[in-house]
Amino acid sequence: MTSKNLNIRFCGFGGQGIVLSAVILGTTAVTKAGLNAVQMQSYGSEARGGECQAEVIVSDGQIESPLADVMDMLVAMSQPALDKFLGTLKQGGTLIIDPEFVQKPERDDITIWEVPATRMATDIGVKLAANMVMLGYLQEKTGLFGKDDLLEIITANVPAKFLDANLKAAESGVGLAAEN
Repeated sequence: MTSKNLNIRFCGFGGQGIVLSAVILGTTAVTKAGLNAVQMQSYGSEARGGECQAEVIVSDGQIESPLADVMDMLVAMSQPALDKFLGTLKQGGTLIIDPEFVQKPERDDITIWEVPATRMATDIGVKLAANMVMLGYLQEKTGLFGKDDLLEIITANVPAKFLDANLKAAESGVGLAAEN
């Protein structure tokens, strides 16, 4: 088995499911893939609508610190968040953006994946499920764990009222990643 060590930051506005994305990613990594994970979050005093970010460190080895100065992956769902955190993305890292809200930056030392998550979630009927599109896309591209594992943890963490749309959103992200 090759070593799996990833520092991932989700960032955007409060209310976009940024923290939930990180919790689901970390929980799936630990409970389904047998990896170690630590998750931290912060958001502005506004909570909903203000700046929000959540970090997840996933590793098949011991995690020495819950803080990461440099990110391997950055999932940006708002322009202000990208502007603030782009400098933490390492050279050779991967940036995932929602082009509806985020402009592609001028960096040629990173891989950039554009995922129209908000449009895809809106097409499903729940705009707020854009975070699940991003999670599904990330799962398929990284292979940290299987799609069914991700869907099981989403089922355990999303209210029943929103579950169907969130599962469809995650699956649509997986499908988009598989096409690219």
